[in-house]
Amino acid sequence: MARSGLPLYAVVHNAGITRDKMLANTDADRWASVLDVNLSAQMRINEVLLDPATEGGLAEGGRLVGIASTSGLAGNKGQTNYAASKAGVAGLVAAMAPDVASRGITVNAVAPGFIETEMTGRIPFVQREIFRRSNSLSQGGRPEDVAETIGYLLDPHSQGLTGQVIRVCGQNLVGA
Repeated sequence: MARSGLPLYAVVHNAGITRDKMLANTDADRWASVLDVNLSAQMRINEVLLDPATEGGLAEGGRLVGIASTSGLAGNKGQTNYAASKAGVAGLVAAMAPDVASRGITVNAVAPGFIETEMTGRIPFVQREIFRRSNSLSQGGRPEDVAETIGYLLDPHSQGLTGQVIRVCGQNLVGA
């Protein structure tokens, strides 16, 4: 249960959806739903949390972490709406960081690449192997790799890092 009145130390914007289709087959509703969940929701939430008048908003010295994607940095066939939304997350953290720096708040994002999850387990085997072998570590990433990176960005010792997107991809930009 939320404790009314106490400020939040950190927010990780990790909600996200995909509605993959080739751009020519992407209708306005499909496009809008992905942009709304993956990008616009973060902007609306941040607006409330960063308002000093909001009771229980983000504390001075707090942390905001967005989840971008290597698809947003390099594109990915059939994911134009998703890539655009995740590129927007990368741009958002870069634009917001100087605006909240005077309050000691950092704003960063993590951009996972090919991460071994139940969802990516549905990708055809040959394609998964290509992703694994094109990684400099010759493996897919693990969910805990992403979690540990987020944990670092939440740590008070990461105060000097803001406006950045950290790729968790073993140098493999899926879709590049």
